[in-house]
Amino acid sequence: MPNYKTKIGTKDKPLELKTPPGTATYTMHVDEKDGVEMLICTVGTTVLHYDMRSIDDLAAMLKKHGDWMVLGSKDEKQETKEGTVEHWARSLDNPIGGWYGLKKNFRGRFAMYMPPLMEHLGLAELEHNARDNRMRYKAK
Repeated sequence: MPNYKTKIGTKDKPLELKTPPGTATYTMHVDEKDGVEMLICTVGTTVLHYDMRSIDDLAAMLKKHGDWMVLGSKDEKQETKEGTVEHWARSLDNPIGGWYGLKKNFRGRFAMYMPPLMEHLGLAELEHNARDNRMRYKAK
């Protein structure tokens, strides 16, 4: 796994991003808990944790998919639509066999907060419409 830390930020100096529609701002940084690196996403007072591996796994999935993919962001307790990024991020068929979100009751919204990070890292292209945004792998 490449070292994304320098491009993502730290707790003291997190990366500031905007949601795909550009309507909200949030921060991301890398931190460690119990020896495990994770992405910390802070939206207002809400703090979400995502598996660091999700960056490379999402890039690989998008590359294999080969076309635009609907984000389909949903809260943890909401049903997802098959074929969306959000559905993949919690599917038993993904590389980790389940949720990339690590914080119980806050495991959803992967497809709202991870795509702008992927775009920032140069790993994906992302639409910025008012709704129904999509993303695809960005060939280097």
